[in-house]
Amino acid sequence: MSLNPPFRQIFIYILLLLLSICIPSDATIVPRATPSQRHDGRSYINRLFSFPFAWSSKKPGKNLNQWLDKHPRLLQNLQRYENEVVIRFNISTGAHEAALRKAIDQMLLDVWDFTDNYTDIRIEARRIRPLLGILPPSLHGNHFILIPDLARAVAATYPSDGASLSIVQSPSNDRGITPANDIPKPKRRGVDDIFFHDYQPLSVITTWMRLLDSMFKGRGLVRMISIGQSYEGRDIPALRVGITSSSAASNGPGGPKDTILITGGIHAREWISTSTVNYVAWSFIRSIDDDPMIVKILEHFDIVFVPVLNPDGYEYTWDVDRLWRKSRQRTRMQYCPGFDLDHAFGYRWDATQHQTEPCSESFGGYHPFEAVEAAELADWAKNETDNGVKFVAYLDLHSYSQQVLYPYAYSCAVQPPNIENLQEVAMNLAKHMRLSNGEVYTTTSACEGAVARADDATDVERARIEASGGSAIDYIFHELGAHYSYQIKLRDTGSYGFLLPSEYIIPTGEELYQAMKYLGDYLLGNNGHESTAGVDEDQSQQTALMAEEGEDIIELRKRRRRRCIGCT
Repeated sequence: MSLNPPFRQIFIYILLLLLSICIPSDATIVPRATPSQRHDGRSYINRLFSFPFAWSSKKPGKNLNQWLDKHPRLLQNLQRYENEVVIRFNISTGAHEAALRKAIDQMLLDVWDFTDNYTDIRIEARRIRPLLGILPPSLHGNHFILIPDLARAVAATYPSDGASLSIVQSPSNDRGITPANDIPKPKRRGVDDIFFHDYQPLSVITTWMRLLDSMFKGRGLVRMISIGQSYEGRDIPALRVGITSSSAASNGPGGPKDTILITGGIHAREWISTSTVNYVAWSFIRSIDDDPMIVKILEHFDIVFVPVLNPDGYEYTWDVDRLWRKSRQRTRMQYCPGFDLDHAFGYRWDATQHQTEPCSESFGGYHPFEAVEAAELADWAKNETDNGVKFVAYLDLHSYSQQVLYPYAYSCAVQPPNIENLQEVAMNLAKHMRLSNGEVYTTTSACEGAVARADDATDVERARIEASGGSAIDYIFHELGAHYSYQIKLRDTGSYGFLLPSEYIIPTGEELYQAMKYLGDYLLGNNGHESTAGVDEDQSQQTALMAEEGEDIIELRKRRRRRCIGCT
């Protein structure tokens, strides 16, 4: 469904008004800061936005970030982050993993990411030596700094009326990470995408969703709904997108349709997940007249887009603390509020039994569904199924590490009955994301933490780097029967972590949009073939070449990781 030119102009004008505080900007590369640069007697805000001449922004520094000027509590937290870094430990044995897990629990460290090769941790620089003191000597040489100046990296993600700060954090060419300055700057496609030129606060997102509802509801394409309310009383908004069809709905004309659910923002600081949910929703809506595949998908399925499942935490990241992860619900410990929503669902919740510390970033509560937002999503979904809706797929978006993960998360000792289908679809989701922009996504079971070895029977039930019970994908897969449930960790692989610059919102959204088109086509029974129909021979050859290059990239990264064991 396309908009008439006058209506399109009105729509764009309204968006411009809404987003007047979120002007996109060019990137500036910032060098690694030394301690002497951080503490030279100037005021903190001046030090934060003051750079050597070669990296100076084109606009005056005093106007660099208007959002921070209006939120003094954010500035206070930036001062706290001034002395923090993000470090990566290369993990090669089960003993290394166990030692690191114990140290993380003991020191209540913030785990940013973990895979089968590494674990990323946020930590005060002064605590690195004490951390190494309780780790085995074999781990002392297996770490390096990913983000040396966390405060600057955080400040760069907020809307600015000057140049944004795309920070090159560390020389990581030989460490299996895509260096920030090696990533080509993406091209923006035009005024239709202006909403996605920057990350948006909750109030702007809600207004944008209401605008889409008012514009397309009359034609039966979009309906704004509420999943429930958060702990602090905020709505959890969603867009239900679909086309009324007399022949496609499995329950007959006018009956409830099979439904695909996609959520973002379970973890508040993962802004790219929220922006990506919105981008995919907008891409489906605006492609209705241009892409017959989209028409077929939306005739047969409703897609429910929930961009911010954790609105209290998301709002908190904009007003107070950019790196807040959990909800804002009170716990039994006054100074440690919040629940990790992805450890709060009812299926196999007890697999998180070692996470009983409310101050832990992965604390899921004292009992299943204690977290209000997790209970609201489960109640809404249960009500939908009671009314005849069948959930056929679920995508839960997170960042970072570029992975497609499938159930089960709670244990590697148990496999879903349709494991082969889950693996096949996961690999094809990763393939279609890679074909979009060339970014490599890997696939594995969600239970896999660092060094999970299928052939190591004694290690199958050991504690992971992060507790895995009570996850959303396990619950919706097992309890609601969504046979294709995935957690997708979006860009990047460590150069920016949770602080991905806004210029990568659109490329990341495009990657997931292509994956969603494949998934819809697969669910229609075409196994994804029709979504790529019409590609000429030259493009097919290019695709084959990209596949070969993707395999080379994976092998190259493996070799780099092996070489990195001795790097510091």
